[in-house]
Amino acid sequence: MESSGTPSCEQSDKSKRYDRQLRLWGDHGQTSLENGHVCLINASAAGTETLKSLVLPGVGAVTIVDDAKKYTFSFHSFFVDSDSVGRPRGEVALRLLLELNLEVRGTFVDQPLQEILDNQPDFFVPFTCVIVTCLPECTLLMLSKVLWEASIPLVVIRSYGMIGYIRVQIEEHAIVESHPDNEMPDLRLDRPFSALQKYMDSLDLDSMDSKEHSHVPYVVILYKHLQIWNQQHGGPPKNYKERKAFIELCKTGMREKENSEIEENFEEAVKAVNTSLLPTSIPSGVQSILNEAASITPSPTTKPFWIMARALHEFVTSEGRGALPVRGTIPDMTADSEKYIKIQNLYREQAAQDADWVLRRVQELSQQLGPRKIVTSLESDIKNFCKNAHALRVIKGKSIAEEYKGSINLGEIGAHLENPESELVWYVMLRAVDQFHSEFRAYPGYFQDQVETDIVRLKVCVNRLLADWGCGPIVKDDFIHEMCRYGAAEVHSVAAYIGGCAAHEVIKIITSQYVPINNTHIYNAITATSETFML
Repeated sequence: MESSGTPSCEQSDKSKRYDRQLRLWGDHGQTSLENGHVCLINASAAGTETLKSLVLPGVGAVTIVDDAKKYTFSFHSFFVDSDSVGRPRGEVALRLLLELNLEVRGTFVDQPLQEILDNQPDFFVPFTCVIVTCLPECTLLMLSKVLWEASIPLVVIRSYGMIGYIRVQIEEHAIVESHPDNEMPDLRLDRPFSALQKYMDSLDLDSMDSKEHSHVPYVVILYKHLQIWNQQHGGPPKNYKERKAFIELCKTGMREKENSEIEENFEEAVKAVNTSLLPTSIPSGVQSILNEAASITPSPTTKPFWIMARALHEFVTSEGRGALPVRGTIPDMTADSEKYIKIQNLYREQAAQDADWVLRRVQELSQQLGPRKIVTSLESDIKNFCKNAHALRVIKGKSIAEEYKGSINLGEIGAHLENPESELVWYVMLRAVDQFHSEFRAYPGYFQDQVETDIVRLKVCVNRLLADWGCGPIVKDDFIHEMCRYGAAEVHSVAAYIGGCAAHEVIKIITSQYVPINNTHIYNAITATSETFML
């Protein structure tokens, strides 16, 4: 009896501990996170802050690769104390990080990254995502190439004085649950499915008594008046003027209550006109995914997402008659329970039928691939895929190695640099700082007695970089002085902010929920502003 009750208790404790985040990405998202294994290269302030924000929500395992043996005590990271001076930095950071969540497993690797890259090419294969900070440019490019070829996501973070930087490298990332803002309801009033149409037609607003009339769901009100409108105009309202006229038509069906109040359900109907009468269509981004899926010949190496997308495309062109599967959800509305539940069940049943069609087609496609278990999609996975089909996203990224070879949009960079408020100038400065380090084996301003010399040297690096991009020397000296003033120091408040933001991106990647940045994010703590660029 004790053993049978334990899982329930454990789940209850977990639900209490992770209650807020479960509301964001659900049980399935939490399961993905707990199955994730993240590798951090270099336990700097920004690096440990990122891991902190992954350990707390319960990432499954973390590995720290850091060969730093000795350091002088400083307050740049609260994961390092004065008693830790002389001990391996990564080991100390890992011990303190794991104290935050006893459910997380951790490993420390006291080995130079370059040595791992040279001698252990498969070292990174077990990781779900790799996070790196404080790497020389040449080593970063080598790591970027290895991870890109292995299709392992890489997140590069930097906290450099008052500037923060995040770069996400991911070859292809498919997102089913993108959680779009301002999501419109999927009511299909312009093309109702047969069961919904049959039920709506069976209702007669004119014959209802006052109580029933004031509690009929607004979806019925919109449907009934849309039928009248279509008879008069030959189709649903298409613009602001027609929608305004349609609202007036709906108002003619209102009945004045005994206390002269307007019926709430009709008020809701009027407010819902702009969101509920949109034509049923497929968003352009989703249509592009379906077109790509249609061109794919399924093989044992095809990812499950594309198998499902192929089945979805076939649904749209056949059973769906040009439309995506019904989502199966409706908004809350003023209504009597019987009618609301009836309509809600109609949408749910149609969504289940549509998802079942897609599931059967996925299974047929999978069987054609032979004995290899390529798609073992659960029914719940297909339902979730169909429910979120209107907001599918696929990000196709660019490798850092490709970016550094000069494939970035040079014209766009020049335009940004001419804008005094653009944060892209800090991207230029960080690139120049890395070139400075490659040439002089130290960061500008690191040695206080060489600051003036470093200003001149860094200016040369900046102008040389801009010349390679075909841009003139348009970066003000103020930025060069600022970078030399930092001396590559990590300000903890900046590191904490960047670490939190980077952890968000890692969670998006691991859970395949929400849309990660593509591909560069710059934070300016001086002005408390940030910008995202696709370089």
